[in-house]
Amino acid sequence: MDPGYFAILLLFAIGAAVCFVMVFGSYLLGPKKRTPYKESPFECGVEPVGDTHERFPIKFFLVAILFIIFDIEGIFLYPWYTVFKHGTPAFQRFTLIEVGVFFLMLVAGYVYVIKKNAIDFEEPMAKPELEGSALEGSVPSEPNDRGAKEKVA
Repeated sequence: MDPGYFAILLLFAIGAAVCFVMVFGSYLLGPKKRTPYKESPFECGVEPVGDTHERFPIKFFLVAILFIIFDIEGIFLYPWYTVFKHGTPAFQRFTLIEVGVFFLMLVAGYVYVIKKNAIDFEEPMAKPELEGSALEGSVPSEPNDRGAKEKVA
């Protein structure tokens, strides 16, 4: 076995042993007294409100995906820069142009997201329902009726 792989295997074994000792050690040595306060769900000391299975708006997931997409740019920048600073001048010019195009595409994507209101969390105003509401009687059935009623009054 290669000594480099043995060191990695040893590191994983030590990490697993530490995890095992911490989890089962806290189980064995920790307090066992159960109280209603300890059994209640944790929510920053505030009484839990609502159902835990309520639906989240799709915008939460969209923001998470957008965060991942825009966060990956940082992952690409560090390796590029480490190669860029040791490259030839021709290589540096070429890759600088490529990274500029990459950033222009990111900015275009960001502008598109802003234009589509993808990260706007304000809910639009709900339209009032006409059936069974106070507005039902004020809506004319035909356009000509309204004009006739206004002339008579």
